[in-house]
Formats: sequence, structure tokens, C-alpha cells
Amino acid sequence: MRLAGPLRIVALVVTVGLTWIVVSILLGGPGSGFPRIQQLFTSPETSVTAEPRVRKYKCGLPQPCPEEHLAFRMVSGAANVIGPKICLEDKMLMSSVKDNVGRGLNIALVNDVNDLLKFIRPLHEGTLVFVASYDDPATKMNEETRKLFSDLGSKNVKDLAFRDSWVFVGAKGVQNKSPFEQHVKNSKHTNKYEGWPEALEMEGCIPRRTTAS
Repeated sequence: MRLAGPLRIVALVVTVGLTWIVVSILLGGPGSGFPRIQQLFTSPETSVTAEPRVRKYKCGLPQPCPEEHLAFRMVSGAANVIGPKICLEDKMLMSSVKDNVGRGLNIALVNDVNDLLKFIRPLHEGTLVFVASYDDPATKMNEETRKLFSDLGSKNVKDLAFRDSWVFVGAKGVQNKSPFEQHVKNSKHTNKYEGWPEALEMEGCIPRRTTAS
């Protein structure tokens, strides 16, 4: 019974000692070799300098277009699953989300004077024509259709074939071939998807039509 008192004292000393060690570790006391408790709960975002976000301009372009130019971005359809997109001046003209695309040729007509045009009427001089393929752009094309796109500035429409990928921007009344055109042939040796080539993406700045004074 006489040992009860000394045992209580020893137990108390051990408890205090262990408590001090734990507190020293958590608080990062001198020589502890452990991180401070604040560091244990520091998020990576606050401990690492965040990289500046890359600024995007109209239609997601990496740099702004010059004055009197229109910013655009186009993506052809991916196989027969993902529809095409056509963006002009930060406005999505056509996309699957807008539910206004379909298989074949997706065409957006843009006129500088904002005149609403219908496909059954002749195009006005200077009208921009945006074309993005989806699934198959060429099966129903005839020579008259190919000539129409050729007159709008296309150099690849004559070779467009079954399930090719094609994106094109032309204009009514152009004198030369358009620099805004991409074409990938449907080939089982190079196709990215089974039966279809890769989707095409094109972006850039189109000069506005200047009206003669």
C-alpha cells in the first residue's frame, strides 16, 4: 500500500512528459524536426505560386484580331457522334448545344450589312460562308454544288469525297482562293476514328468587307 503514492507520482510524470513531447511535435518546437501545425493544413494553392491564366479573346483565340477583322473558330464534326461548331465574334452560330447542326454540310451565312438571307435566294456580294462537315459532306454533292463552293473560294471542294473532314470559310465575289480551308481525306490507313478521319479545327481573323465610297 505504501507504493501507491510513488506509483501515482511516476504515472503523473510520464503523462506530463508524453504530453509535452506531443505538443512539441505538433507546434514544431526547437529541434523537433517536424513541420509546424500550420503547415500541415496549408493547401497547395497557397503554398505554390499560381501560374497566371492564359487570356482568351473572342471565340477562344489566343490573341485579338486587328481592327476591321472578324474573329472566328470552327470545328468539324467528329465521326458521326460529335457535331461541328461555328463561332464568329464570340457568338456561337452553330453547335450541338444549340441543336442546329446535322449530318452533311453545316453552313452559316454571315452578311456585313446584317441582311437575313435564305438559302433559296442568291447570296449577296460580300456574304461570308462558313462550312463545317459532319459525318459525310460529299455523297449528295453534284457538279453544280461543287462549282458554287469553288466560286466562293474553295480549292478542295472538287476533291471532297465520302466521309472526308472539311472546314471552309469563303465569300461571295472573292477573286482568289480562300486561305481559310482544311481538308482531310477518309482513309482506313490514316483515320483517327473507325471509318472517319480526325476532326478539323480552324481559327483566325477575317478582314471585313470594305465598301467603296
